[in-house]
Amino acid sequence: MTNDKLIYLDNLSTTPVDPIVAEAMQTCLTITGDFGNPSSQHIFGEKARARVEKARSQIAKLIHADPAEIIFTSGTTESINLALKGAALFYQRQGKHIITMNTEHKAVLETCAYLETLGFEVTYLSPEKNGLLLLEKLKATLRHDTILASIMHVNNETGVIQDIFSIGNCLRDKGILFHVDAAQSVGKINIDLKKLPVDLLSLSSHKLYGPKGIAALYVRKQPKVQLITQMHGAEQEGRARSGTLATHQIVGMGEAYALAEERFAEDAKQIQMLRDYLWKKLSALPGIHLNGDEKNRVCGCLNIRVDHVSAEKLLKQLPLIAISTGAACNKVDPEPSHVLLAMGLTRTQANESIRIGIGRLTLSEEIESFIMQFAKAVNSLRML
Repeated sequence: MTNDKLIYLDNLSTTPVDPIVAEAMQTCLTITGDFGNPSSQHIFGEKARARVEKARSQIAKLIHADPAEIIFTSGTTESINLALKGAALFYQRQGKHIITMNTEHKAVLETCAYLETLGFEVTYLSPEKNGLLLLEKLKATLRHDTILASIMHVNNETGVIQDIFSIGNCLRDKGILFHVDAAQSVGKINIDLKKLPVDLLSLSSHKLYGPKGIAALYVRKQPKVQLITQMHGAEQEGRARSGTLATHQIVGMGEAYALAEERFAEDAKQIQMLRDYLWKKLSALPGIHLNGDEKNRVCGCLNIRVDHVSAEKLLKQLPLIAISTGAACNKVDPEPSHVLLAMGLTRTQANESIRIGIGRLTLSEEIESFIMQFAKAVNSLRML
């Protein structure tokens, strides 16, 4: 097996670190670089701290936020936990009702389930068959004791884009905090937090050609959002999140966000062209269906259903191609995708569905090769 035969089409699961990002990270690892503890008061600490603050500014710039509104965490799951638990616990005297969707990432759903054990009441909204949330359905669930809502910007399995502007305005009119999981949207869709009515925004690094093990949480300063700290220790990150800052990872995330801003239009155009071409070819095959709204979806994602073909068996027929049956975080769970089931698919249909993630480094010849191998594998399995 040689690398030139491998095709990576699972960019919603994770992305490779961009070489420019990796080079920047290398400058923070050894004695000749900025390896110091950012909290130290000597010159090594000062140099590391300067690199951290530059990265904070790079991240803030991409989403049109103030650098002081960015808190570093170990991953988007931690960001979501800090946002939901931190806000719910701080504002619980105003009410204990939370709203989310049953198509959210498990990081949101499991955190909400935990909050239910603490006495919070959670309403789980179902999407329409196209994966979108009907705004009237949200409005009908709002109560006097609703304090928080969490709605994902781009679904990690279908790529469906929610209208967070309209959702946020609806919530802000009622004084309800709004958290958005933006792991799959940042750097792919324009996010302007000077205009978007979002209070808390969870961000990823490794979904955007940055390193794993680092992420961030945006916490609005005006009007100020308060959180109960979840990670206790020293006074890093304004006491919002304790722990020694990993300079090299933070620098990597900052570079990834700066690169995303620089390449935004170029990446979107190229990725959408490849996705549209791929869908044109796949949709011409018999028994192929798109899961999720065709218009409101992020450029790099295709979630398709293949009639009468088990997705698990299809993946085994394509051992050199990286595609998936859903979220990588759910692989320990043999159950069908909770997202697709919530959208109204049967268990059989959900088990016939695959997710294809196109990225910055995907080549047109890889798409051509995938189309040929996919068609051959589907025909072979249907003949069994």
